[in-house]
Amino acid sequence: MLCCLLQQAGAKVTLPSLIADNMVLQQQAEVKLWGHARPRAEVSVKASWHDRTLTTKADKEGRWSLHLPTPQGGYATHEISLSDGDGPATVVKNVLVGEVWLASGQSNMEMPLKGFGGCCVQDGMAEALTSGSVKGVRMFTVPKRQSYTPLEENDGSWKLPSPQDTPDFSATAWFFARYVSEALQMPVGIVNCSYGGTRVESWTSRELLETYPDVSLHPDTIAAMTEYHRPMLMYNGMLKSVQNYTIKGIIWYQGCSNVGAHTTYAQRLANMVDLWRKEWGLGQLPFYFTEIAPYDYGSGDYASGARLREAQLKAESLIPASAMAGTNDLAEPFERYNIHPRNKRTVGLRLAFLALNLTYGMKHICCFGPRYKSMTVKGSEAWVAFSHLDMGICRNYGLKGFEVAGEDRKFHPADNVWLHWQTNEMVISSKAVPHPVAVRYCFRDFQPGTMIGGNELPTTPFRTDDWE
Repeated sequence: MLCCLLQQAGAKVTLPSLIADNMVLQQQAEVKLWGHARPRAEVSVKASWHDRTLTTKADKEGRWSLHLPTPQGGYATHEISLSDGDGPATVVKNVLVGEVWLASGQSNMEMPLKGFGGCCVQDGMAEALTSGSVKGVRMFTVPKRQSYTPLEENDGSWKLPSPQDTPDFSATAWFFARYVSEALQMPVGIVNCSYGGTRVESWTSRELLETYPDVSLHPDTIAAMTEYHRPMLMYNGMLKSVQNYTIKGIIWYQGCSNVGAHTTYAQRLANMVDLWRKEWGLGQLPFYFTEIAPYDYGSGDYASGARLREAQLKAESLIPASAMAGTNDLAEPFERYNIHPRNKRTVGLRLAFLALNLTYGMKHICCFGPRYKSMTVKGSEAWVAFSHLDMGICRNYGLKGFEVAGEDRKFHPADNVWLHWQTNEMVISSKAVPHPVAVRYCFRDFQPGTMIGGNELPTTPFRTDDWE
């Protein structure tokens, strides 16, 4: 221990926790490195993948930063040596170069492979126990912290897969990284910055929140709130500490805590993404997010959960370079009152489908399930057309979740649903509705559906009406 302290005292260049042993750097990029050194000292940086030495000068407070070119990624390990010319160099070891993604949101992103109390991850511990053979995934978990002012640093560390450490990895992010890594044959690093129960306002800046008339940033108001619902504090306490790190894109799983606020959610999520992209300064970072799963919020026919999902789909149209992964089919009947569905493997896989198709150009990978396009009424039948039918509709029997309403606006379960395969339209009717005017599909808090498209991707819940 004393030896370690002496070495730290002698090393003049100090680094943030993200720039450390076992990290993954974004390939073929100008990645940002930063830290502290002696005031106005010249800092030199030498990476093992080339002979060039980069230099920069620390300011009067000893702060410095520079951009380091990275090579094409692979499984070879590297070292980076940093020195201010006084004392031993600081050496970062066992570095991989590959793809780096930020994972953020609330508890369904935070949920580790070992699960939560009362909530399991399906095969999560079996996955963790065999993870030591996975050479291409590493994870940095930002400790949960709240702050009224932006923090530059956190106490996290890069972890390699092992039976000891992997149980604490975000399950959704782990499966996303595994599938992307295996498809690309490339290391994938995850920076996990998630906090259970948080609202979209929790990850938004003071300046932006001050434009929202229903949000008070007075300390007394914030202190009186449920701690995980507080606005701004996770943005300051967690996100700001990782924004210097060069990433490829973002995966996001959040929304449950904004149920009931569907009228503002889509625009506020779009505002948050725009803020993050501007602050990272890396252009239109891909933003792939997860539809909230079926869950009984107790809202009855009002279906506040369904309205939040509808707002999520709207957000996709407001956010460039974004896409939503569907989860309507992933909740089991016994999970009606479990807001943490156990099947995180498929959530990670569907986020990986989006990244592999839309970011990495693997266009043969179907990444969207069927989505509502239009409706035509023919007598007592509603003919509903869909988009994103790359591989057609892959289940045309035993379809559940459709409802039909007439002029009285009362919905009845469809008792006849069949596929007109020549046009890929679903033909829907109910004996209780002789003259249909509206159709809904899984537009309830808890209504898992059975209609799927390519890659077993579920139909996105929808309604053809705009009734409140």
